[in-house]
Amino acid sequence: MTKLKIKSGDTVKVIAGDHKGSEGKVLTVLREKNKAIVEGVNMVSKHQKPSAQNPQGGIVKKEAPIQISNLSLLTSKGETTRVGYRMEGDKKVRFSKKSNEVL
Repeated sequence: MTKLKIKSGDTVKVIAGDHKGSEGKVLTVLREKNKAIVEGVNMVSKHQKPSAQNPQGGIVKKEAPIQISNLSLLTSKGETTRVGYRMEGDKKVRFSKKSNEVL
C-alpha cells in the first residue's frame, strides 16, 4: 500500500476528471482503494428503500469517492501544491513544496 499525502480535513482541488476545478474538504480517505470522499464534489443519486430511519425512502444525494491522483492539496493562500515531509526537531511534518509552509 502506498503512502497517501492527503488526510481527512485537508482542503483539496480536483485537477482532473469531470469535476476538474472544484474545491472541497476531504471527509474520509479510503486507503485500500486509493480514493477520497470530498465534500460537495462528485455527487451521485442513491435510491433508498423505506426503512425505520427513513420511512419515506426516496432519492438521496451523496458524495462518491474520487481517485487520490485527481486531487491536489491547497495551501493557505488557495494555490495547489505538492507535499513533502521533513523532520522539525523530533517531529515529522508535512510541508508545501511550493511555499515551504508547514501544512
